[in-house]
Amino acid sequence: MTTESAQPTEEEASESPAGVYYENCDAARAAGAAPLLRGEPGYRDELDGEGDGIACEPVP
Repeated sequence: MTTESAQPTEEEASESPAGVYYENCDAARAAGAAPLLRGEPGYRDELDGEGDGIACEPVP
């Protein structure tokens, strides 16, 4: 299981409000933060596979 222990680059940290960073959607889900909406802490385009403003959507 992956956690949010990886340190973001300066660019990645600046893309997310409040400096919240999740390495991947598994980390966001484990933290109870998913789904992430554009503008929320932790959201970044790399986590939004569909480009619809909702990252780490629930897995069916």
